[in-house]
Amino acid sequence: MVTERNEADRCLDVREIDGEPFGEITAELEAFPDDETLLLINSFEPEPLYQVLEERGFRHETTSDGSEAWYVEIRHE
Repeated sequence: MVTERNEADRCLDVREIDGEPFGEITAELEAFPDDETLLLINSFEPEPLYQVLEERGFRHETTSDGSEAWYVEIRHE
């Protein structure tokens, strides 16, 4: 089950980024400690990101609240 926003160690809401968020996401992943959880919030399901996460040794779980928000919980494998 995806971590609640207030329970994640880190939260990155890319809905607030003007323009392409990929650079912000990869910068966050590079600084991401092994023992923390990152909750990524997006306005669409970020399917292109999944392969990048797997290649970098992360696992993820994605849910949607039925509105326009998608939540991706990211952890190191």
